[in-house]
Amino acid sequence: MSRFRRSPRLDAGDSATTSAASPDAAPAEAGTDLKAPSKARGSEDTAPATSAAPPLASPASSNGAATAPANAGAPAEPSAPIAPAKKRRNIFRAPVSAPGEGEGRPPWEARGWPARPRLRRARRGYYAPLHRGAPTTTRQAEVLNTAVVAAPTDAEGVAIGRDCLSNAVVAHDPFTAYAKGLVSSPNVLVLGDIGAGKSSLLKTVYVLRPLTLAGRRSVIFDKKDRGGEGEYCALVERYGAAPMRFSLEPGGTVLNLLDPIITGGTGAKNQAHLLQVAAELAQGGAPLDPWEREALRSAYRLAMRAAEADERIPVLPDVLSQAGHAAEDPAYADLTPGALERLHEAGLGVRFLLDGLLEEYSGIFDGPTSPWVSLGEKLTSFDVSQLPEDGPAVPTVMAIANMWLLGTLRRERGRFTNLIAEEGWHLVGGPNAQLMRANTKLARGLGLALVVAIHKIADIPVDSPALTVLQEAQTVHCYRQSRADDIDRVVHDFGFEPGLAATLPALGDGFHLFKRGRDPEVMVEHIRSAFETGLTNTDEAMTRGGRR
Repeated sequence: MSRFRRSPRLDAGDSATTSAASPDAAPAEAGTDLKAPSKARGSEDTAPATSAAPPLASPASSNGAATAPANAGAPAEPSAPIAPAKKRRNIFRAPVSAPGEGEGRPPWEARGWPARPRLRRARRGYYAPLHRGAPTTTRQAEVLNTAVVAAPTDAEGVAIGRDCLSNAVVAHDPFTAYAKGLVSSPNVLVLGDIGAGKSSLLKTVYVLRPLTLAGRRSVIFDKKDRGGEGEYCALVERYGAAPMRFSLEPGGTVLNLLDPIITGGTGAKNQAHLLQVAAELAQGGAPLDPWEREALRSAYRLAMRAAEADERIPVLPDVLSQAGHAAEDPAYADLTPGALERLHEAGLGVRFLLDGLLEEYSGIFDGPTSPWVSLGEKLTSFDVSQLPEDGPAVPTVMAIANMWLLGTLRRERGRFTNLIAEEGWHLVGGPNAQLMRANTKLARGLGLALVVAIHKIADIPVDSPALTVLQEAQTVHCYRQSRADDIDRVVHDFGFEPGLAATLPALGDGFHLFKRGRDPEVMVEHIRSAFETGLTNTDEAMTRGGRR
């Protein structure tokens, strides 16, 4: 591209125009160079040059009119050299496009005129064009707005990991969030396939890390077997406590269903309900009929009355001995002989159910509560890993332990407690669901947060009380879901954005979607320290170094 130059001479046709300036124009001083009118861009190289005009002279009269030199016809004398004019920065502007030239084109394809006035700079890339833009939407452009892509949570909580969008730390604590009004329930639900990372999250975020805070406590239902004991046993022993091991062998822990702590914590009504749950679990989860329930309540009243007279703590065998003796209950004095006989038969049926439970699982429910069962430590575990997977033993122990925990918390207030159930179906499914639902408000008032892990949400019927208990959780961690029906239930039952249905099956190990209250979902990468990794690996038998 050619440069613009200053010329001391004017074209012949332009001199008259210059001299015939308006009367108000100031006269040109002697020795001043005037700039030649600029021609159209690119025309200076094509049009031939005209004859040069004579140099301008200084004005001869006071009115500023220019006069012709006296020796116009004589040869021109050599004039003094003219100093080069000071260069000025040229401002290059893109030309206005012709009408219709940019119509129908998006802004990032609009035509422009790149200015390259200096060759050296152009070679060094000084005038290199910028990257071409790309079409976007306001939703995608949120990443450019720091106010929109701020940290998804505040710093008041336990660190979970990092936000995959903003790289910010994601922290959450159910009790802190409940106190700030971010959630209406402190309960937590963890969903996902086996091996996706649920156990690591529970061990770190809801067991290990809260123990560093004052006034916190964790209680675990330890269901997974790890070398002949629960997987949390080593962790509990590291904190100086002893796990409460339940076993069919002699010497295991005993839980008394009629323990006074349960009566004082939840009342006699809930203890009678717990007794009904144990009887229903003994017959495979089938509910008792009205006559059987009434016969069981009668046996409970008679057993409590007899134990109070003997000044001792009642146990489950006392209820069995009173079952079928409804005629001795003063509450049924006005019943007909036929009604008493039917009530007697129902009592015998309940007696046979509970008798089979005690005979099959002797040493677990048939005596006073073991003296080492307490909540004196910050970390407590109920090890049920050695009990049979099938049968009523595991859900019955969980139901009794949960009611005992509520009674203990009512006596020993002042601490927030996380109750972790990795195999959550045993605690919230079947007959236990109604019992858990009935004590939800009581647990919230006592500072108890229920943390439940479930593998397949689609296996829970829509009309089940268990689903109601799970939907009360205001904190949801959803790991990878491989089945389409599980994905649909997660999106529908817990209010996830429908577009995330394609994200759930593609989540890698350790990544999950975190949803708290009404806040939008956040993709989080769970991060563990080296110390936590060593304590939370659960598959050493399958991998040489364990899952990381």
